[in-house]
Amino acid sequence: VMYVYLSFLLFFTLMPIVTSLPFIFNHSHAPVNLVPFVDVLSGRGDFARQVVLNVIMTIPFGFLLPLIERQKANLMKTVWYTFLLSLCIEIVQPFINDFRSSDITDLITNVLGGVAGYVLYVIFQPFTDRMLSHIKNR
Repeated sequence: VMYVYLSFLLFFTLMPIVTSLPFIFNHSHAPVNLVPFVDVLSGRGDFARQVVLNVIMTIPFGFLLPLIERQKANLMKTVWYTFLLSLCIEIVQPFINDFRSSDITDLITNVLGGVAGYVLYVIFQPFTDRMLSHIKNR
């Protein structure tokens, strides 16, 4: 399930990269926005939709990571891996085309989504433990 999730995540965030590879340095690169929530504060664009989608995007990661790691999972590890995943996506996005840019708000909201996923994991852990033990006993 984690592989399928990551495949879809990379598809939706980085897919044009395959066609952009030959031209990766042939377009102007948008600057990195290092002011957190500047779109929200200034009311530019569809900031509410972007914030919500960025949180939702990494909830499955925050849920699945501790589910996979079981004994070694904790909140800080989930936050760290969610941060690294989001950072990698944000670093690559400006190289794809002129319409993509890196934004610190995306990084923050993605990490918040990972935290929300971890909270859901903790809430549903008794159910997932029972389900996994049932599968193992078959």
